[in-house]
Amino acid sequence: MSGQPLELILARQFADSMGMAVFIVDPIGNLLFYNEGAESILGIRFAETGSMAVEDWASVFTPTDEHENPLPPDGLPLVQTLSTHKPAHGSFYIFNNKGEKLLITVTSFPIEGRPNRYLGAMALFWKTVVT
Repeated sequence: MSGQPLELILARQFADSMGMAVFIVDPIGNLLFYNEGAESILGIRFAETGSMAVEDWASVFTPTDEHENPLPPDGLPLVQTLSTHKPAHGSFYIFNNKGEKLLITVTSFPIEGRPNRYLGAMALFWKTVVT
């Protein structure tokens, strides 16, 4: 994240200290960082993937509905936040890198710098128990 705005560097530091899974993207959706909590859900370490273009991470962590139909990007909370610059929330399934089908719940919100600079978004997510 060298060369990134201070707010994104601080967001990464904050995410790195959290036990909850966190995903950070730039204004066009390129993955900048995900933390250990996210690594355990996604089944792959950030050190193995590094930063990724949106089209790359979208194909690695493909979201689906309960019938395994791919979800359109605009239905995902993080993509909604990128489009609207407003918080969003929702649940969907993913197949992680270990081949496990997991229901996750995601809350995303914009990251804004000063003065009124839109810098990207952060998503917090967790596994949801299916009953």
